[in-house]
Amino acid sequence: MSGQVEWAASGVAALTGRPDGPPLIPPGRGALAARELAERLPVPVDGPRVLAERAAFTGHRRGGTVSAGGSCRLLRTADGWAAVSCARPDDPALLGAMIGADTGSDPWPGVAAWLRAHSGDELAERAELLGIAAGPVGRTRRRAHVPAPLPPRPVEGLLVADFSALWAGPLCAHLLGLAGARVVKVETPSRPDGARRGNPDFYRLLHAGHRSVVLDPGTAAGRDAMAALVDAADIVVEASRPRALARFGLDADAAVAAGTTWVSITAYGRDADRVGFGDDVAAACGLVRREPDGTPLFCGDAIADPLTGLTAAALAATAPPGGGGVLWDVAMSDVVAGTLAGADAGPPPAAVRHGGGWALDTGAGGLVPVAEPVRREVPGTAPESGRDTAEVLRELGLAR
Repeated sequence: MSGQVEWAASGVAALTGRPDGPPLIPPGRGALAARELAERLPVPVDGPRVLAERAAFTGHRRGGTVSAGGSCRLLRTADGWAAVSCARPDDPALLGAMIGADTGSDPWPGVAAWLRAHSGDELAERAELLGIAAGPVGRTRRRAHVPAPLPPRPVEGLLVADFSALWAGPLCAHLLGLAGARVVKVETPSRPDGARRGNPDFYRLLHAGHRSVVLDPGTAAGRDAMAALVDAADIVVEASRPRALARFGLDADAAVAAGTTWVSITAYGRDADRVGFGDDVAAACGLVRREPDGTPLFCGDAIADPLTGLTAAALAATAPPGGGGVLWDVAMSDVVAGTLAGADAGPPPAAVRHGGGWALDTGAGGLVPVAEPVRREVPGTAPESGRDTAEVLRELGLAR
């Protein structure tokens, strides 16, 4: 199946384009890459469908220059376009600091005016300084090749300590859990997973069957518990900048030396002090669909997240080299950029009305339906935050 047809079947094309226009085919081979990654996993899953499944739960639809989830926008700069996210409670204030003005509850008019008078490079510099998820569209270059998965290994029974949040990391842990791994989700009292505030059914999909602990890194007991859990884990999944877990006393290099598989998911790599979310990272790497006048449009729904989650799971489910530990440095930007290499040549086929929906006109009368996002159901419930803390601590020999 060609990359363009695979995009149509995945549900991502239905999330790409103007709200009042037809669905559009994204550039690159992301849907094909998702299928190839899923085929490496020790559990059957439709990789391309995973890319769009959150929208099946939330009802998100294509929004053109506004992301499907509504928290990111594509805005003109003095020399092009930029993607700017405003997803966290502190982001309006941070955006106000970036532009040097009080934006109130709606930062977008002020941010848009500031961007029109400033370059993408100026935006990138201020965004990195302030910890804002934003960047010029199409300017991010691939830092390094995403590591290729090694021969597969069984993961049934392996202990996974999941320190991640939102989508990419939890998707990785979820896929390992489906393959039989024992997943323990770790949150802190001050920073529970923000996805808990989102769609509860989608959260359940990613966390059903896992155990949940809440550990306070501000206390010696909490730091000791985190260290004991990492020592016991076969696989650690985290999605923080390295300095964040280092403040908790957790050392990735030491864990790897002891034989742990450490999956580190970041926006732009462990050596970059930048933050990013699925929509702005994808756009910064050039995963946008351009209109004839050059206006970029979002592709899919935070698509860098599920692409990265699939990549991380495929890596975690492979045998560490030499039978020891390994650190997988998985940057969302690298994952996205890798899907844009060797993109389909020529213009993508147009979508036409067909049978009450849309279909791709592939020529010679061949029509390929454009699929809508589909929910993937997983039985079970997601644990409430901290439900299993006492039980896990007892297992670690740290009885409360």
